[in-house]
Amino acid sequence: MIDLRSDTVTTPTPQMRKAMAEAEVGDDVFREDPTVNALEEKVANMFGFEAGLFTPSGTMANQLSINVLTGQGDEVLIEETGHIFNYESTAASHLSSVLLRPLQGVKGKLSADVLKDTIRGQKEWEPRTQVVALENSTNKGGGCCYTEQEFAAISSFATQNGLAIHLDGARIWNAMTTTQTEPTFFSRIADTMSVCFSKGLGAPVGSMILSSQKNITEARRMRKMWGGGMRQIGLLAAAADYAIEHHLPKLKKDHQRAQELAKVINQCSGLSIDLESVETNILIFNVKEMAAEEAVEQLADEGIQVVPFGPKTLRATFHFQIDDDDLATVKEAFEKLFNG
Repeated sequence: MIDLRSDTVTTPTPQMRKAMAEAEVGDDVFREDPTVNALEEKVANMFGFEAGLFTPSGTMANQLSINVLTGQGDEVLIEETGHIFNYESTAASHLSSVLLRPLQGVKGKLSADVLKDTIRGQKEWEPRTQVVALENSTNKGGGCCYTEQEFAAISSFATQNGLAIHLDGARIWNAMTTTQTEPTFFSRIADTMSVCFSKGLGAPVGSMILSSQKNITEARRMRKMWGGGMRQIGLLAAAADYAIEHHLPKLKKDHQRAQELAKVINQCSGLSIDLESVETNILIFNVKEMAAEEAVEQLADEGIQVVPFGPKTLRATFHFQIDDDDLATVKEAFEKLFNG
C-alpha cells in the first residue's frame, strides 16, 4: 500500500534505529539525559532561541506555548483552519482557560490586514486579546508558507498592540526548504515556537517548544503537570537528531513529487486543484463527480491511501518513504480513475 495519508506514517529506518539503540541516556526529569539535553540546545541554537524543551507531541508543544503566553480569560487570535483550533481537542480552553478566536485568512495564513481591529479587552466583559497564533507551513491551507515580509508585517502589528506571537512550526522544515528562510529569522518574530520531528523528518515521536529561558522553565513545570515528564528519552531524541541530519535534505524531493502529482491532478477531468497553492509536500484537491469517501475507497482498491478532507475534498501528503516508482504508480492510478 502506498500511504499518502500523512507524513506521520513513516517508520524509522535501520540507520535511525541504530542511532536510537546507541544513544546515551539518563533520567530527563532529573535533567540527566545527555542526548535530549544536547538536542534541546542544538535546536534552540539553530533557530536562535534561548532554550528548548522536548515534548511527546506537537499538540503538547503548542499548548505549552499558549499556556506560558496567556492567563485565564485571555484570547488567542488564529486562522480558522489552524491546527490548534481544529485538531487539538479544545485543549486551549480546557488546559489554559483561554478563548481561541478564529479569523478568516487566505490559504491558512493570517495577515496584518486581517488582524486589524481585532484587539479586545478594553471592557470588563471582553476577553483580553493576548496572542496571535500562526502556522507555517499550513496544514488545511494546503502546505502554503508565509513569506518573511508577511511575518514581518504581523510581527509589527503584534508589537504595536502588545501581543505575543506563537508559531506552530510543525512543518517548519518544509516551509524553510521552500522559502529558503534562515532558521534564526523565526526567533525574531515569534515569542514561542513549536517544531515537530515526527512529520516530514520521519522520527517516530517528538516535538519541541522553543522560547526564552524563562518561558521554557515554566513550560517544563507545566509539561510535568500534564503528564509529559519523561525518563530515558534520549532514545527518541537520538531519532530526532538523526532525522535533522539525514532526512531534512530529502524534503525538497518530497515537494518535487507533490508538484508532479499536482500537474496530473490538474489534467484529470474528474478532479480540480489550485496549482498555485502547491508549495510543499501537501496536496488538497477536490473530486467533482463523487463523494470524497468514495474516491478514497477507489484509490484504496488501487493500493493508494489518501484522507478525506471535506465532503468532496482529499488530501495527499508526500514523505521520504514515497519514491519515484511509487509516484509513477500513483499518477497512473489517478489518470485511470479520474480522467474521463
